[in-house]
Amino acid sequence: MQIQINNLKKCFGEKVAVNIDSYTIHSGEMLGLVGNNGAGKSTLFRLMLDLIKADNGDVHMAGNFQETDVDVNVAETEQWKDWTGAYIDESFLIDYLTPDEYFQFIARISGISSDDLKTFLDRFSHFMADEVIGQKKLIRNLSAGNKQKVGIIAAMLLRPQVLILDEPFNFLDPSSQSAIKHLLTKYNQETGATILISSHNLQHTVDICPRIALLEHGIIIRDIDNRDGQAQTELEDYFQITD
Repeated sequence: MQIQINNLKKCFGEKVAVNIDSYTIHSGEMLGLVGNNGAGKSTLFRLMLDLIKADNGDVHMAGNFQETDVDVNVAETEQWKDWTGAYIDESFLIDYLTPDEYFQFIARISGISSDDLKTFLDRFSHFMADEVIGQKKLIRNLSAGNKQKVGIIAAMLLRPQVLILDEPFNFLDPSSQSAIKHLLTKYNQETGATILISSHNLQHTVDICPRIALLEHGIIIRDIDNRDGQAQTELEDYFQITD
């Protein structure tokens, strides 16, 4: 799916959170969104998911879904939810369920069989590290890292063509960070899904994203081609990272 942002603006009082004239995320791209706190990364994702209303402009998703060409404004229809998965924060979870119950609930309402669910979850066994499935612990009582794992896995359960993850490396130990980088890259290669992540971790972002957007005060000030890994130096210079 291609995502097109047009004249998108969102303000909170006098603060401009997002102000993007035009930006295209091409179908099948892995885009990393980076910027300091308050740069507008999470607000942009929330606008793209119609969780908050824009003051101006729109976000369109266009492509082929189930052999039909589609082009929708996310604020005007819910059709885009059929091909979009996202995890922004733990408010996306049903925290009075166990992870097993939560995944089973999503599978049941989505028409996914128990066998297919098990096959899907088996792919994440290393990522979950025997700390999520079968523990009979409510999601609300999980560690922050394990809540993060549940949210990411749930976002991928329907094999979405658009996957949006806000700070997916937060709260994860090094082994889990490495595992999710591998899983996201493999998922992109296997499905051709358009994947967007925001992260404060420049190294992880550079490792997996061939394109990086640098956001400052709600504006995309640099659109960096990272296919050869050349973004690392540019980002370190911008954020004044030194040894």
